[in-house]
Amino acid sequence: IDLVLTIGIYAQSWHMGAARRPSLTETVMDWRSIWENSVGPKVLPLPHPSWRNTGWLKKNPWFEMDLLPFLRSEIRYRLR
Repeated sequence: IDLVLTIGIYAQSWHMGAARRPSLTETVMDWRSIWENSVGPKVLPLPHPSWRNTGWLKKNPWFEMDLLPFLRSEIRYRLR
């Protein structure tokens, strides 16, 4: 395992420990630093996919513009 997707605040609490920020938004916003400082498998924090996250996605357009393309690239690389 070389990639861990921490999806939602509970997974982030369990897998990230002290690397998790006070809120889900802060944790996901800091994804680059978390990625670069991962020891062992690379960790990428993500919000939990839910119909209730539509508002979160609208308030955080950087997620779809920055993080999702990076995630797609990493998944594509690992599937080759």
